Amino acid sequence: MKKRVRHETTEATEKKKEPLWLVFDTTLKKEGGKMKKIIALMILVALTLNGVLMAQEKHPMTFVDVVSLKSVSSPRLSPDGRQILFTQSKACWKENKSISHIYRIQTNGTGLIQMTNGKDGESGGVWSPDGQTIAFTTRRGEKESQIFFLNNGGGEAIQFTEHEGGVSSFEWSRDGKKIYFVATDPKTKEEKKKDKVKDDAYLFEQNWQHRHLWVIDVDTKEEKRITDGAFTVRSFALSRDGTNVVYSRTPTPLYDDVLNGEIYVMDLADGSDKRITENKVYESNVALSPDNRQILFVADANANLDDHYYQSALFLVPAAGGKPELVLPDFKPEMNGATWSSDGKAIYFTANMGVHVEIFSLTVKNKKVKQLTSGAHSIGRFDYVPRINTIAYFVNSPQNPGILWISKMKSFSPKQVFDPFVEDLKGFELARVDAVQWKSTDGQTVEGILTYPIGYEEGKSYPLLADTHGGPASSDKLRFGGYHHARAGRGYAILEPNYRGSTGYGNDVLRDMVGHYFLHADDDVMTGVEYLVDKGFADPEKLGTMGWSAGGHMTNWLVTETDRFKAASSGAGAANWISMYSQSDVRIYRTPWFLGDPWQADAPLKAYRENSPIFRIHRAKTPTLIFVGKNDPRVPMPQSVEMYRGLKANGVPTELIIFPRSGHGPRELRHRLYKMNKEFQWLEKYITGKEFKFDEPPEVPDKEEDEEGKYLAKGGGKPL
Repeated sequence: MKKRVRHETTEATEKKKEPLWLVFDTTLKKEGGKMKKIIALMILVALTLNGVLMAQEKHPMTFVDVVSLKSVSSPRLSPDGRQILFTQSKACWKENKSISHIYRIQTNGTGLIQMTNGKDGESGGVWSPDGQTIAFTTRRGEKESQIFFLNNGGGEAIQFTEHEGGVSSFEWSRDGKKIYFVATDPKTKEEKKKDKVKDDAYLFEQNWQHRHLWVIDVDTKEEKRITDGAFTVRSFALSRDGTNVVYSRTPTPLYDDVLNGEIYVMDLADGSDKRITENKVYESNVALSPDNRQILFVADANANLDDHYYQSALFLVPAAGGKPELVLPDFKPEMNGATWSSDGKAIYFTANMGVHVEIFSLTVKNKKVKQLTSGAHSIGRFDYVPRINTIAYFVNSPQNPGILWISKMKSFSPKQVFDPFVEDLKGFELARVDAVQWKSTDGQTVEGILTYPIGYEEGKSYPLLADTHGGPASSDKLRFGGYHHARAGRGYAILEPNYRGSTGYGNDVLRDMVGHYFLHADDDVMTGVEYLVDKGFADPEKLGTMGWSAGGHMTNWLVTETDRFKAASSGAGAANWISMYSQSDVRIYRTPWFLGDPWQADAPLKAYRENSPIFRIHRAKTPTLIFVGKNDPRVPMPQSVEMYRGLKANGVPTELIIFPRSGHGPRELRHRLYKMNKEFQWLEKYITGKEFKFDEPPEVPDKEEDEEGKYLAKGGGKPL
């Protein structure tokens, strides 16, 4: 049996230096005893100082370091397989936001170059079929994103589209003569006229515009609308031969309407299209097979496609129409990012296996599955080029946010291209991170991730934070967590439990919440904490809990369930499921938790109330800090206000922090930094009794000299 590939980082070898004893060897032979003693003493002092300096070189991450650390994503392999584009996002404290630019590197790891440097950043980075042109989207002075072209050899980026309403997703035609794109319908003249004079009252959940598919000729810039009607195009993909397009569409762009979406295939020659699916689930990742006979798609659904609260799974359906087939009904991991092989005989995909994500291949004919990678890591979405049968992808691990790899698929043997974080991380002392398992109250094995305090000593107990993930249909994975490393550097251990309701462990674990949100999920968290207390690892008098979104739901529940924690921090958490149901932009994924909505006849109000922290708030004792974005559509601000008022009315120490302009989580750099500072200050106050001084953001000069920015302002490239 062929072994799965384990990704191991290769570090650049340094030129060997002669040891100090060899440097002084000749001198020692020539000089007398006194000189030997002096020189030996000099060597001893030098070695001691060197050791001290070495120890001082590395230090734990600060919260400013965490916010400032760059990120990488979206690898794009060139058609000839010699170069890779990727997006790198960096913190710009002057603009108070992260800005993304497109970079290019040779697949042999040389020639790293920044290709774009516009003020507003860029995204996309898609090769033309001949590899000569790079297309990307950006605003660059426009109100809406447009497509720009950049010659791969360098030069000035040129605006290609001027489409009213802007451009979102796009794709080159196979011959490179056209570009297909999705765009939002512009407002009518009458609507614009009313907006101008502020005659802008609107109908709730009807103030949106549809999105449709367009095509533009690369030479003439002539545009043509491909789809039209009272529906929104969610996603699309061209066939390998360029004759067809498969797309998913919904009646409206509203989040809750995704279950009413269906798959269509259009013949680009005559514009005729055919409906392929008819169900009540959301299909994504749609793609035609190379021979145009089958369509693959991913859906959170059961085999009959009549229930949507399941893990993401792979389906195949005939392109001529027919019943979709659940390809791997017994496959436990969560499937994502699927694509056809060059010959259509296999499908490559990534799968969430709980605490790690791996690449798999599936033989279509016999449904044989092969796991290609294995390791303590999380692999992001890969880019596959059928013509050369090669993929490129980033590997994220607890010690590195993203190393770029490449591999041929015929004989999978990945090669590391380069590590973007060598310089960024070399000064930081990072924490040890392991996967751990324990038994819950009913004997179920639960898995999670444990970050050790930096400087951990066996047999010593430490403050522990139970940090629960959002979703809840998600999971914490072995990937780089800067915030965890920073807190570990200040003496804390962090447990991230993949409680029931998480993905990656099969539908039984995910669907444990159906009908009763907190049936086992809270027990899974608490037994993980007690497991570490019993081992002597966690100090029972220094426990805290926190989380955002579904992690906030969990935190709100736990402070009404137990007084085990000395402090809690809840971000965007639900307090009252009844009011939450109407306030949020999402209901479809919450209805299964209570087996109905709160307005129907014989509404399951008992289930709503029994799982709502607000109806148990009188039991709370834990000092609780609350965060929320003022413009959060997912878990709106009133939920945090309810929780805050309930805690305050019962004499529980609490504070509510609201982030202006923020949606479902802070994005602005200073908001992100404030959240970490304020949260840690709260934890220190109630868990350890220590005072904490905020990490201050970097000072930004009034006028910054940016020679590189001047050089790259219009595109082009500069070697790094």
